[in-house]
Amino acid sequence: MSRYDLLLAGAGHAHLGVLRRWALVERPPGRIGVLALGPDAWYAGMLPGLISGRFSEADCRVELQPLCRAAKVELIEGEIAALDADARVLRLVDGRSLAAEWLSLNVGAGMAIPPQQGDAMQVLAARPIGALLEGWRQWQAEPRRMAILGGGAGGVELALALADKVPGVALFCGGPLLAGLAPGLRLRALGLLRQRGVQVREHCPIGRIEDDWLLSGDEPVWRGRRLLLASGARPWLAASGLARDAAGFVAIRPTLQSESHGQIFAVGDSASLDGMRRSGRFAVRQAPVLTANLQAALVGRPLRPYRAQWQSLALLATGDGGALLGWHDWSAGGQLYGRCKDWLDRRFIQRHRLAG
Repeated sequence: MSRYDLLLAGAGHAHLGVLRRWALVERPPGRIGVLALGPDAWYAGMLPGLISGRFSEADCRVELQPLCRAAKVELIEGEIAALDADARVLRLVDGRSLAAEWLSLNVGAGMAIPPQQGDAMQVLAARPIGALLEGWRQWQAEPRRMAILGGGAGGVELALALADKVPGVALFCGGPLLAGLAPGLRLRALGLLRQRGVQVREHCPIGRIEDDWLLSGDEPVWRGRRLLLASGARPWLAASGLARDAAGFVAIRPTLQSESHGQIFAVGDSASLDGMRRSGRFAVRQAPVLTANLQAALVGRPLRPYRAQWQSLALLATGDGGALLGWHDWSAGGQLYGRCKDWLDRRFIQRHRLAG
């Protein structure tokens, strides 16, 4: 078993921000590692543009080794199979185990597959992005109608990106579409989805799959052979021992520590804090506080709180180079906002790329 003073599990937005800061200034003492699925970190904000053909794969990822080398951090490639929160031990799919005195989780949202009877339905998850792209290339060879589970920003963006690439798209939401975002933005998204021919079913949670049917409760609501999962908590978190919210995400304190395990931090889409939406924008803003608190934890200093904004700028790609914008109760849409989103996304990638 490999042991670390600090282990960063996942190469999400917040952890990339931590590594970038350590590459610029001295990192904290001790043995530090970052666990990632592969040699690159994918930027999820550019996934709709990648799917719609507006970006190449090279546009959307950051090479991790140069960043880790500059930050003097060990890069470990592997996939998490289980977490023992009490012992702070990660067990990987390949059988390895990693233990840490301090652990930080930035693993993103997971995609739990509804219970499935039969194998008529092909199921593809939006994460990890590398696996999604491989599966999507196979699906593109024979386009068919498909369903998407998840009514958040990611589900809406994927539905708009795929609307003109497959014979039909149905989007299913457990609650209202874009819950927690501006009402005007929600109405614009609904109108655009319907204009593009996407069937939207709100308040229609999918409980199970039977052959080629999706069922909500006992009611069959959609029939087809392809399902894309766009939201959900990671299944291994349920057995970890960490305190979780009602949706299964890690419940955290304002210091970004787990509510139940103070030596474990959690950020980004895998974490839940009152007043915080799960989005890339919030994860980026968590990076400075997480960096400071990891440094403080390793040297025994007090931690500082992260203050989540109740409102944040929302930019949703519309699949045609444009974007929908939401700010407080104000919303808008068009190509101008798409260019703004592209600029922000490319700027994020460039800030975290280091040569060699």
